[in-house]
Amino acid sequence: MIGTALASACRLIAGATVEWRCDPYATAQRIYFGNHSSHLDFIVIWSALPPCGRRHARPVAGRDYWEQGRLRRYLAAKVFQAVLIERRGTEADNAVDQARAAVEQMAEEMGSHHSLIVFPEGTRSASGEVGRFKSGLYHLFRARPDAQLVPVYLENLNRILPKGEALPVPMVSRVTFGPVLPARAGEEKEAFLERARAALLQLERRA
Repeated sequence: MIGTALASACRLIAGATVEWRCDPYATAQRIYFGNHSSHLDFIVIWSALPPCGRRHARPVAGRDYWEQGRLRRYLAAKVFQAVLIERRGTEADNAVDQARAAVEQMAEEMGSHHSLIVFPEGTRSASGEVGRFKSGLYHLFRARPDAQLVPVYLENLNRILPKGEALPVPMVSRVTFGPVLPARAGEEKEAFLERARAALLQLERRA
């Protein structure tokens, strides 16, 4: 009930128009990957899913942010069932180990019926431009090749809740779920990441 109310409130605040270019009711496990410019991003994607999809979709988020305060901890654990990952590594070796552990954690927590919501840029874009994808998406798909990869383009979220702001400004936004990205046998990491980013950018609505 709380999840349904939160999804409705999010749709009201973000004013999101949702477009599907794949089957929203598919039962296959999925990895939804989107552009990242706001703390609202995963909530907007999650709320745009049909109820059956929300029940099985788990957003991936930073533990340092979502374990601050009782409300965030409750939402992350009880409403979103978020996969919280560590992201405090600074030294190169530690960062590599942390990234590997995060991918292993995500792949394991998908289990046999969960989908994930991820943001391959790794950090929010202040300008709204889609940055280079980090390698995590590639390694996650290598670990879970059974999952469908679905690009999700978010429009205007950086203006609704800009980086550094605490309160959202009600405004019209758009969420576009693209076609499933087909797998290519033997594809190298850089080629995969460029193809995934291009699939996301193709969903951007042109003036």
